[in-house]
This record gives sequence, C-alpha cells and structure tokens, in this order.
Amino acid sequence: MSSPSVPSHGLPVRMPRPRQSGRHRRPEPVSAPEDAPALVLAVPGGPTPHARSLADEVLSIARSELPGLDARLGFAEGKDEEFPALADVLSRVAAERGESAEERSSAIVVPLLAGPDGAQLRILRQEVLGSGSGAVLTDVLGPHPLLAEAVHVRLSEAGLARADRARLFTVATAADGIVLATAGGDEAVQAAGITGMLLSARLAVPVLAAALDQEGAVARTARGLTEAGAQQLALAPCLIGPEIPEGLLEAAAAEAGCATAQPLGAYPAIGKLVLSTYMAEAGLTPQSASTR
Repeated sequence: MSSPSVPSHGLPVRMPRPRQSGRHRRPEPVSAPEDAPALVLAVPGGPTPHARSLADEVLSIARSELPGLDARLGFAEGKDEEFPALADVLSRVAAERGESAEERSSAIVVPLLAGPDGAQLRILRQEVLGSGSGAVLTDVLGPHPLLAEAVHVRLSEAGLARADRARLFTVATAADGIVLATAGGDEAVQAAGITGMLLSARLAVPVLAAALDQEGAVARTARGLTEAGAQQLALAPCLIGPEIPEGLLEAAAAEAGCATAQPLGAYPAIGKLVLSTYMAEAGLTPQSASTR
C-alpha cells in the first residue's frame, strides 16, 4: 500500500518547499508596476546585426531582473519600422499610453554608454526632444564598480589577466600596465579614470585612461606606462561596443603595441546597470515594485 506522498511506481512526489523565515529568507520576486514608464534603451549608431544582438541581450537581462518591464530599443540612426529611430520609438510609446500617466514620463531613456560621450549624447538628446514625448534621458552607466568588474573579466577572457573564480580578484596578471580606452574626449577620460582606479585595485597594476577618439592618445598613454616601468601592456575598452567606430580599437592597439581585450558587450552587469539607472530615475525600489 502506497503512502499519500509516494505514487505506486515508487518515485517521490515533489512537495512545495516551505517558505523560509527569519533573517535568511529570500526576498519575494517583484515585477514592474502597471503604470511604470517604459524603459527605452538608446543605442548609439545604426541597427547593425551586432548592435541589435547586443542590445537585445542587455534588455533581456533587464527584463529578467524586473518581470513585467516594458522595455524597448531605439537606435540613434534607426532606419526602418522594424528598427526605428529613438524619436519614433518614444513617439509611439507616448501615443500608446495616451494621457494615462500625467504625473510621470511615459518613457525613461537609458543611453547604452559606459561614459559621457558628448557627441553621442547630443544626438540622443536631439532625438528625445524631437519626439515631443516628454521622455527623460538619464545619465550614462559609468563610472561604476560593476564596469571595473566587467573590464577585468574581458581582460581575463583575453588571457591578459587571471581572475579568482569566486570573487574575480586577480591571482596573477599577464599585463603589468593597462590602458583603459574610452571615447568622448577629456570628460570621458576623467570618468573612466575613476573606473580605472577601481580596476587598478583589483589587478594591482597601474591603469591609465585614454580616449580612442583623440589622435595618438592611446599611444602616448602607453608610452607613459612603459616609461614608468611597465613591460607588457594591454588595451582594455571601457566601452560597450556600438559606440566604437569600426577598426578604431584595433588601429589604436596596433599603434600602441598593445594586446587588446574585447569591449564590454552584453556582460550581465551592463543589463543590471541599465535597469538600476532606469529604476532610480523612475523612483522604483524593490519595495515599491509589486510582488508576484
């Protein structure tokens, strides 16, 4: 005779796990409030296959962190109905939502930029204003400790730094000097310098930031590291990818004589930074979002 919890074929029945209580109880999963503004990820440049794939993956990470999130893509140089320009996406969101959100913006635009790239931000601001939607454009994603982590991981993937599996702290590094590449001129270099200090603390090697879009800047920075005693350099982009003109990273690495890591791409921390930037602007917290 079988027990109520064990069927006749002898396999155990999976019973509901009791809810854990006390200080170690897991937080309840949350979802976006119904009236939350849309998150529109503003992607520099046009909808190339690589940019589309990368942006889709970043939004997928954000959606997984906050189910129910209305998340969309808008390209600075959108071309068609399938991959529209940012202004068209914002106008569409505003039209869909009508007058249902009078006290808050219908959309919050998060630039897919690790640092303050002035040229790219001007384009995005024009798109936001041109949409007439009242959407809000947030700050860029960096500087932030998660960007330092992402750069570290890309260096380790290229064999230029080794990382502890558990905490990503360096055990040994193949490079003894890092040029942290950014784009956007002096302001971007200053912001990347903060991320560079965090990266230097992780790697225990000198890290200096340089702008890819300033002619010769990467090579000059590399020479400075060499003169300070570094013998093997690495070029590490503190850039996500779509904002880098084709061939510029490779040309700078060749001029400076550096091995190079890949851009940050859709590293999970990028999606989480996009979401946290959106939630801060929307005034959302885990407590204000609804439990599922």
